[in-house]
Amino acid sequence: MILVKTEGIVVSVPTRGRGALPARTVEWPRWSPNRAASTTRLSSMSEAPRGRRPAGPVGAERRGPTGPAPKAISWIAGALACATAIGIVALWPSGGGLGLDDDIGLVSEVYDGTVTGVTRGPCAGTPADAGADCSTVSVRLDQGPDEGRERVIELADSPTTPELTEGDEIVLAYNPDAEPGFEYQYADRQRRPVLLGLALLFAAAVVALGRWRGIAALAALGFAIVVLLVFVLPAILDGTSPVLVAVVGSSAIAFLALYLTIGFRPMTTVALLGTLASLACTVALAAVFTELAQLSGAVSDEAALVALGTAQISLSDLVLAGMVIGALGALDDVTVTQASAVWELRAAEPTMNRSGMFRAGLRIGRDHVSSAVNTLVLAYAGAALPLLLLFTETGQSLGAVANSEVVAAEIVRALVGSIGLVLAVPFTTALASWVVASVPADETGTSGRRAAYAHDD
Repeated sequence: MILVKTEGIVVSVPTRGRGALPARTVEWPRWSPNRAASTTRLSSMSEAPRGRRPAGPVGAERRGPTGPAPKAISWIAGALACATAIGIVALWPSGGGLGLDDDIGLVSEVYDGTVTGVTRGPCAGTPADAGADCSTVSVRLDQGPDEGRERVIELADSPTTPELTEGDEIVLAYNPDAEPGFEYQYADRQRRPVLLGLALLFAAAVVALGRWRGIAALAALGFAIVVLLVFVLPAILDGTSPVLVAVVGSSAIAFLALYLTIGFRPMTTVALLGTLASLACTVALAAVFTELAQLSGAVSDEAALVALGTAQISLSDLVLAGMVIGALGALDDVTVTQASAVWELRAAEPTMNRSGMFRAGLRIGRDHVSSAVNTLVLAYAGAALPLLLLFTETGQSLGAVANSEVVAAEIVRALVGSIGLVLAVPFTTALASWVVASVPADETGTSGRRAAYAHDD
């Protein structure tokens, strides 16, 4: 026990045994002559060794909330994780596929080549006055069974014909069953080096700002791509329901992305549950309005090829699955922001109650969702910009343009995703407020979060 004398009053402060104060700074109020309140900070003279953090509530802050609310959301998240794992095992693709390349003549072999010469003139087999001009391109093969040899391909002049020059790197499609001289066809320009450079620039920018957290975000992005390539796409090609596969795949991506990027803490679990609940609402809305709008999905050449190749894949279900996967990224953004905002509100004002945190978090969410909705709608509009220009040139009314399926599908996609964003804000904010308010202010994990963020610096 120690004796503290302040303003002429001796106060005994136990340091051991029953009723001992925790080893942390204690504030004692006193009154100055002008009756203005002030504080004198005293240390409890802990017997903890110098340089070592004493045990007690500060240690609890580092562990995060341990009340009934965090335990409840942990059980719910665990159950959803088990359901996701079971779904992945049950829907795992067999690897057989649907044989689309055999049915519709898709080419799976492509090889790099370099243009060695280009000449222009009448197309082969046509008279000079027919007006059918072609570009005859000589290509040296850099890969494949004919590596090192030159092949000649002919490209008919059209608005979409590429302007090739000597030295250009291109990609050729190879069909060994084609007639002699026609095994190789122009596929596209070689863009992989440019894309690789841009990807490295993107990674450098993310790491420069986020540091360790940026590295974790890149790892989460890599896992998301692996889930799409290894599970989602092969499972759909295996004949499984695209909607079911998209829901299970999106859930797996949400688990991996959030916990890998933010860490295993109650705030992450709140953001995860907010994401999955909002995603469920998005799936329901997308299913209803896809059916009401009678969206067939046959609005592109790629979709038409899939429809010709097999009857086991529903194009309307593909549209719905695309809406689900497309909405996931925006939902993650909103839910993480809302959960983090509530945690920071409690750190800034430990005495704030649940309703106060909810109202303050909701005000933050309103500002965020207004910009997020705008971004989502403009992103979909930008993707359909060439089509919108075409409709505008025809002089059709706005209603007629919106009624066409290709535009209507983007409208449904944008509005359904936006509604999901709006629903994510109050749900995540309410859940975060409930979790944070269910434990004492010194156990909300704010000190631990600040310590974790300090490592990023």
